[in-house]
Amino acid sequence: MSRLLRLLQPRSIAVFGGDWAASVVEQLVKIGFTGDIWPVHPGKTEICGLECRAGAGELPAAPDAGFIAVNRDRTVGLLRELSEMGAGGAVCFASGFAESMHEDRRGVGLQADLADAAGRMPFLGPNCYGFINYLDGVLLWPDQHGGVPCDSGVGIVTQSSNIAINLTMQRRSLPIATLVTVGNQAAVSQSEVACCLIEDPRITAIGLHVEGFGRLDGFVELARRSRQLGKPIIAIKAGRSSKSRSATVSHTGSIVGSNLGATTLLRRLGIGEVESLPEFLEALKLLHCGGPLTGRRIGSLSCSGGEACLVADSCAGKRLVLDDLWAGQEEALRRGLGSMVHLDNPLDYHTYHWGNEDALHDVFRAMLLGSYDLAFLVMDFPRPDRCSDHAWGPAVSAITRAAAGSGSRVAVVSSIPEGMTEAWSERLLAAGITPLQGIGEAIRSAEVAADIGDAWRAPFCPPLPNVPRPSGGLVTLDEASAKRVLAGQGVGVPDGSVVHDRAGAVSQAERIGYPVVLKRVGVAHKTGTNALALGLKTPAELLAAMDGMDAPGGYLVERQIDGVVAELLIGVLCDPECGMLLVLGAGGVLAEVTGDIQHCLLPVTAEDIRAALAQLRIWPVLQGYRGSPPADIEALVAAIGAVAGLAEQHAGQLAEIEINPFLALQEGGIAADALVRRIPGRD
Repeated sequence: MSRLLRLLQPRSIAVFGGDWAASVVEQLVKIGFTGDIWPVHPGKTEICGLECRAGAGELPAAPDAGFIAVNRDRTVGLLRELSEMGAGGAVCFASGFAESMHEDRRGVGLQADLADAAGRMPFLGPNCYGFINYLDGVLLWPDQHGGVPCDSGVGIVTQSSNIAINLTMQRRSLPIATLVTVGNQAAVSQSEVACCLIEDPRITAIGLHVEGFGRLDGFVELARRSRQLGKPIIAIKAGRSSKSRSATVSHTGSIVGSNLGATTLLRRLGIGEVESLPEFLEALKLLHCGGPLTGRRIGSLSCSGGEACLVADSCAGKRLVLDDLWAGQEEALRRGLGSMVHLDNPLDYHTYHWGNEDALHDVFRAMLLGSYDLAFLVMDFPRPDRCSDHAWGPAVSAITRAAAGSGSRVAVVSSIPEGMTEAWSERLLAAGITPLQGIGEAIRSAEVAADIGDAWRAPFCPPLPNVPRPSGGLVTLDEASAKRVLAGQGVGVPDGSVVHDRAGAVSQAERIGYPVVLKRVGVAHKTGTNALALGLKTPAELLAAMDGMDAPGGYLVERQIDGVVAELLIGVLCDPECGMLLVLGAGGVLAEVTGDIQHCLLPVTAEDIRAALAQLRIWPVLQGYRGSPPADIEALVAAIGAVAGLAEQHAGQLAEIEINPFLALQEGGIAADALVRRIPGRD
């Protein structure tokens, strides 16, 4: 049983402070809380008609929950008193703790003092608004909110109190069961709260507004329980930054930021990711109404060609399928619509039968013969303050009847959010139809719901545990040393070695055979820095290149590789928030410009690697584009697997590996340039 239950479902609440505390008491009375409310203030006799105690020592018993709305210094002492008297938990409202570290260094120390004062007692915050439990009619919340009590709904956990307020004001008929803000997470993490909420049988799905992941093990456990309980999770990742590149030396570090690490982590965990709050709300609504989608087949009806085009255009580039109609559908639709309607998916069924419920039912039922994973009826309702919506009733009744027994999940989608009133949305929900607001948001919600469905059908494979954040500078191996490390793992490298004088260079070139490549040792980005000379065919060309290249650390002379099918980038980057990230993409000097990359978290399988390669835009080149010879795909997969294996074996020691370019050949492959960066002191 979660240690948070007493805090989140209290029967007695102590509220400490002045005006903000009075607001909490006011909201408790307003929501109809039936337990004990004990205001505490040394200078007041009553708050909202309730007797006020002068201090924690005058409370009649240890409260299940406390709301502390005093300054940050006094917060520490009150939290200690609550802990020592055996309270169930608290909300610490005050700010000025670790979130203010750049403005006030005392804040970090005060937050540590706060955690020490609490001992084993859980508390939310500091720097947070608390929570609203609409299921049980209880809150520790110092402001207005727009929600209403419900019997079941979604749980939302966010680090932002203001976003939490905004979410309660939504007019999309999304039933919010419980909403919790976690602030600085000094004692209770976002994942711990979500793990508690997901166990409640009344909660259908979880929504997370994430600023930082913290330790991964909590999110891994949350994702595991999500699958076991059949309760999907949606996340919106805020605060994307460059945490995963401590100092940009490689192409990989330039390309990859925490945004890719977060996206890859969420995908690995089977958590759906969206990018905006409207998408967040609509995706939660779709999941609340039926869980993840079992496939990606979408059917769409509207009485407008313009709306049909909007649906088709919104699906373009998405991982959804708008199947052509099959013969049985076309025959049934032709009977219902006549010969003048063009039959397609999306379907513009015109307005011939508008207002005729039975005729509309026949058309809708015919379309649903496609047994879609999700079917849309695009329909905007008139604003009720200026217009009549009476004529829309037959269409709603018709789609409700058609959906019953059709085998398809059905949503009514307004083309703009304002096109769905709360009254119609609630009526649709009661009828088993999902109301979605905005075509773009509906399409994205369907895509995310299908992504979660796909993830749940695959075996659960958590990422590597948290990798340590480097405490100091990183050690960068020179290219020759990096290649020795890779060669020891079975990755092909060019024949060659480091030399320090002209005679050694000529001797080396004669040993390996011309043409050769000359590189300056100790330079990460050689192109454009006079640190690289290619295609040297004679001793004279080699010596001339050396004369124009200042190389105090020596020269690397290697055999030039011919017969290259494609150049790739293979990289592994240590993201302290998300784990170790494998990055694959088009390589060479334009790696950052092309942006042709795929990424996945370690550990990976050969199937994962093949799937990632197949998503690259250069995949046709690797397969042999327009009669050109193909690359040795198996050798490429093996080389990538070897790099990933090296990173897994030395997790916590290696900060970064990059091969750019990796030369994909018709037979085998060669790491033409390599970079390895390790964390000092962890050899």
